[in-house]
Amino acid sequence: MIKTFDEVTEFHGHVCPGSAIGYKAAKIAVEELNIDPSEDEEILAIVENDSCAVDSIQVVLSCTFGKGNLIFNDYGKGVYTIIARDKDKAIRLAMKNSFNPMKINPKFGELKEKERNNTISSQEKEQLKIITKEVCDYIINMPNEEIFSIKEVEIAPIEKANIYKSIICDNCGELTAEHRIKEYKDKNEYKDKKLCIPCYEEELKNK
Repeated sequence: MIKTFDEVTEFHGHVCPGSAIGYKAAKIAVEELNIDPSEDEEILAIVENDSCAVDSIQVVLSCTFGKGNLIFNDYGKGVYTIIARDKDKAIRLAMKNSFNPMKINPKFGELKEKERNNTISSQEKEQLKIITKEVCDYIINMPNEEIFSIKEVEIAPIEKANIYKSIICDNCGELTAEHRIKEYKDKNEYKDKKLCIPCYEEELKNK
């Protein structure tokens, strides 16, 4: 059974249009791909932003960084690609230019601006809570095609998450995943040093 928006909110911490958009995307994926939450890595989600929406993807589809079935491409785009590995099927959901949650209720945009500027009154805060819930409910119940451009896509096979051994950084001495280690040729020591990314960048800065 699909998780409820209340369960998403419990995880995310508050009600907002961003998590409603992500919830809508996840629901569409469940319906279009006929999938259940991912116990392991059966479902893979590729997200192109780090907004509130991604928390909904995690809760509804059970795609997480820890399991290795959540990939973050930092493109700043409202795009979500959901892959059902066992069905060899994937869909891509791209938020439409015509969709703007601020236009659902003009008062919502007005109050959010006041909230950002710290000029909102206590009464207006309560009003904003009510309107936010209404906007989220509206988003969740909107026709799919009014929010997203949805298409089935072919995705090159993506390997399941690897478990990498940890090695010690030659500078800071902290354990670092092997695939994130950088080789640095130290002219003073006449040898290649194995460095974590922060130490590697620090060496380049001081070069």
